[in-house]
Amino acid sequence: MKFTKVLSGTTVILEKLRELAWSGIPPYMRPDVWRLLLGYAPSNSDRREGVLRRKRLEYLDCVSQYYDIPDTERSDDEINMLRQIAVDCPRTVPDVSFFQQEQVQKSLERILYTWAIRHPASGYVQGINDLVTPFLVVFLSEYLDGSVDSWSISNLSTDQICIVEADCYWCLSKLLDGMQDHYTFAQPGIQRLVFKLKELVRRIDEPVSRHVEEQGLEFLQFAFRWFNCLLIREIPFHLISRLWDTYLAEGDALPDFLVYIFASFLLTWSEELKKLDFQELVMFLQHLPTNNWTDQELEMVLSRAFMWHSMFNSSPRHLATG
Repeated sequence: MKFTKVLSGTTVILEKLRELAWSGIPPYMRPDVWRLLLGYAPSNSDRREGVLRRKRLEYLDCVSQYYDIPDTERSDDEINMLRQIAVDCPRTVPDVSFFQQEQVQKSLERILYTWAIRHPASGYVQGINDLVTPFLVVFLSEYLDGSVDSWSISNLSTDQICIVEADCYWCLSKLLDGMQDHYTFAQPGIQRLVFKLKELVRRIDEPVSRHVEEQGLEFLQFAFRWFNCLLIREIPFHLISRLWDTYLAEGDALPDFLVYIFASFLLTWSEELKKLDFQELVMFLQHLPTNNWTDQELEMVLSRAFMWHSMFNSSPRHLATG
């Protein structure tokens, strides 16, 4: 199998791995491949185990230094941030019962708070809580079998939970390093990408673009959440890992490729959108009919995005940053 061949070398050639991962990774290989794609696990197999062990210990040190302390040792800002995270964790992926387990929410809280303290330029921003969930599910799959709905985190040892949390923390950090200005004050990175999305949709499907504009709907009103949560709130959770295979395979090019994925996602409903007035558009775009989606619909979105990227990205003038 192609993946086995690429992964078995002393040094993994990341370009080849990206190429394979783009079209989907076998679930049992996903944890290893994600760690490699994000640059968390070194591509050199001799160094891998030692580096991961050191990074996992470093995360534990951070937790004891920043999280496992009394509130009297925190600033007011830190107390407020922890409070906000504690409010958001139970709201994360509410339709997947696994995330309602108290221990799962505690893990989320520890990862998010530690990340926020270590990244003061942005701190915690709502939406980042969603971004931890694919990592949590993928790294837990190394220890838990069957469907996510049947999982119980209490079946894991403390050491196993610590390893999973550490891997989530470092992978979240690597992912967000590539989109730092998405979560700093006023989230300028997202504003910029929403503008690019609007421009791209105008180029691909002028009638939809014109209709949305005539109805007075701003792209920012619906697409901000897409960029902020990377579509986690828009499609069934069981499809997210497959979508993220493509995200992580894109590497540094991800922010710009998101524009193509989201244009393809929006234009899935090109015909419907043209029939709706402002109020109906708002409602439709807030509750897109994706509940019954399977891999097939997602693959269609991704292949269209790939095609449009090949057609338009060589002439990026149409996506000037305004």
